[in-house]
Amino acid sequence: MTSRKKSSRKKKSQRRFNNVGVAEAQPSTTVEVRDSQIHGRGVYATQVIPKGARIIEYTGKRMPWADVPADPNDPHTFIFGLDHGQVINAGIDGNEARWINHSCDPNCEAIGKGDRIFICAMKQIRAGEELFYDYALQLDEPITEELEAEYKCHCGAASCRGTLLELKKKRTRATKR
Repeated sequence: MTSRKKSSRKKKSQRRFNNVGVAEAQPSTTVEVRDSQIHGRGVYATQVIPKGARIIEYTGKRMPWADVPADPNDPHTFIFGLDHGQVINAGIDGNEARWINHSCDPNCEAIGKGDRIFICAMKQIRAGEELFYDYALQLDEPITEELEAEYKCHCGAASCRGTLLELKKKRTRATKR
């Protein structure tokens, strides 16, 4: 990940409305983006976040999957898939939520409410603790060893499954007796 300059002044959390009257998410005062030992940048709690709290909305430009630009020189993907073939592209007009890293032992979860995605605390999160959710990436193609290597996990959790991909349980065939 490329480093980005961080502003020394704090941004206040407030709601503002865009030109079509839709409330836009503002920077959160409960989290901040800084370097992560897991992967480049990460999101950290600036105060205690209670279990079940809605922390931040995952924001960005809404577009069809087909319109998502492919950039082989940029290893970051800030795409969150929605129903009906739409995505939230946090690489365009996204907020701090795009920097939340994956972990196989997450402290947050992504919860969909209509066409919006919110990151919520699965347990109490201490001030200074990095936020994680399980990406559980889904692909429309068979998962091969090459794909598993491409989506290798570096979370370091004791329960790490080794990949950012959602591993589907193998189906067993019923046998007649």
